[in-house]
Amino acid sequence: MGGILPVATVLLVIVAIWYAAAISMNARWERDQAARAGTQVSVMQMVGLTLTQDRPVLPAPHQVAAGLYQGLAGQKITSPRSLVWHAWVTLSATLAGFGIGAVAGTALAIGIVHSRSMDQSVMPWAVASQTVPILAIAPMVIVVLSSMGITGLLPKAIIAAWLSFFPVLVGMVKGLRTPDAMQMDQMRSWNASRTQIFWHLRLPSSLPYLFASLKVAIAAALVGTIVGELPAGATAGLGARLLSGSYYGQTVQIWAALFTAAALAAILVAIVARIERATLARMGHRA
Repeated sequence: MGGILPVATVLLVIVAIWYAAAISMNARWERDQAARAGTQVSVMQMVGLTLTQDRPVLPAPHQVAAGLYQGLAGQKITSPRSLVWHAWVTLSATLAGFGIGAVAGTALAIGIVHSRSMDQSVMPWAVASQTVPILAIAPMVIVVLSSMGITGLLPKAIIAAWLSFFPVLVGMVKGLRTPDAMQMDQMRSWNASRTQIFWHLRLPSSLPYLFASLKVAIAAALVGTIVGELPAGATAGLGARLLSGSYYGQTVQIWAALFTAAALAAILVAIVARIERATLARMGHRA
C-alpha cells in the first residue's frame, strides 16, 4: 500500500493537469463557435463542450481511453482499424531491426576490443553516425531502397537497426573491457587463448552491460520503425496510424496510437528484463 499511494498520487496529478490543459486548449474553438452563433456559454457548458469535441486540439484522458478500447478491443485484430493489427506490423519490423542492430553492435564491439586499429577507426565513425538525425536518414533509406525495388519490412528494419546498434556497441565495449589486469593476468598464467579468455572471462563479465544496452536498443528500434513508417507512405503500422490521424485531424487516433506504442515499448523492455534476470541468475550474477 505504501508503494501504491505515491504512484496513484502522481497519476492523479497528471490526469488533473491533462484535463485542465484539454479544457484550456479546446475552449478557443467553442468560444469562436459561440461568437459566430451569437450565444452565451456558461462555464459548466464550456467545460462539457471542450471535453466532448470530435476533433479536439488536446483530447481528454477519457477520450484517449475510449479510442484505445475501440482500437484494441472494439475491432477484429485482422481489421485495418485495429491497433493490435497495426502494432503487430510495427512489432515485426522492430524485432527484425533489433536483431540486426544487436548482432552488428555485438560483432563490432568484439572487433573493437580485440583490435586497436578497429578501435581507432570504427568507433569514431559509430559515434558520428548517431549525430545525423534519424528524420534525415529515414527518407533517404526509404527512397534508395524503393528505387531498388525493396519495400515493406526491410527498409523499416534497417532504420530500426541504425538506432539500436549503437547502445549495444557502447554497452558491449564497456562490458568486454570490465575484467581488470589481475583477472587477465590470471587467465594468461593458465595459458588461456584469446578465445578462451573471451568465452570464460570477457563475455560473462559483459552480460549485465549487454542486457542494459539491449533494453535501450529495443526501445530505440521501436522508435526507428515508427519513424521509418512516416516517410514511406505506409498504410499499416503505428507510424501509419499517426500519419493518417495527422492528415485528417483525428487527434484521438494519434494519441491512441502513441499510447499503444508506449505500451508496446514497455512490454518489450519487460521481456528483455525477464530474460536478463533468468540468464544472470543461471550464471550466478545478481541482476
